[in-house]
Amino acid sequence: MGIMPTRAKTPPPRSPKGRPVRQSVTIPASLVAEVRRVAKERHLTMSRALVSLAERGVRAELDAKENLKATYRRFMEEQEPARKNEAGKDLVRAIFGKDAIAEDTVL
Repeated sequence: MGIMPTRAKTPPPRSPKGRPVRQSVTIPASLVAEVRRVAKERHLTMSRALVSLAERGVRAELDAKENLKATYRRFMEEQEPARKNEAGKDLVRAIFGKDAIAEDTVL
């Protein structure tokens, strides 16, 4: 008896960009209240408010990623020590948040 070849799983077909896909999700009650507030303020359905918030979140994540890449490049390319130090601080802030570096106000 030999080893039988396994069949590779083919990924499910991707839907063309722009074509809506119905998706059911469960979200926490605290988030539902926020989505309702957004829907009411913008005169949207709950579904449309969820889509709008998801789009903004994805865009914000992509922007943050691009900012991190640009900050890293600036740090790596900088030669002058004082500017490299500032670029390093900016890189730390990009990774860990705006308040990641405490400023020394004593001096």
